[in-house]
Amino acid sequence: MSDRIYAHLQKLVPSANIPYGKLDITFYRDDYNSAKTLHVPNETDIEFSIDNKKVILIDDVLYTGRTIRSAMDAMLDFGRPAKVELCVLVDRRFSRELPIQPDYTGRTIDAIITERVKVLWNERDGKDEVVLIA
Repeated sequence: MSDRIYAHLQKLVPSANIPYGKLDITFYRDDYNSAKTLHVPNETDIEFSIDNKKVILIDDVLYTGRTIRSAMDAMLDFGRPAKVELCVLVDRRFSRELPIQPDYTGRTIDAIITERVKVLWNERDGKDEVVLIA
């Protein structure tokens, strides 16, 4: 998902040098040691300093805010940014556990707590779609 957003930004502003990296939050999650879920780590790829930079975190669905909290904890291991903003594709605005709000939102939906929001990507799932699962 972030790869596609980054590629689109490069096309929109070809002269801009926009550093881009990926952050694995697996070991920063507050449910990491939970027996219910097996978390498989991904790869972190940040080959530049984020000190005094504007950082935009990108996530598919903003629900409780816990994933973003984990991302901010992980990000601080790479430096201290001047500013952090949040871009989400889907904001489930009435379900926050933490005071985290997006700066950039693709779509806002009102889903009840028993519903799940799944974002499908053409590269991974064969189609682009947002699905609400009851």
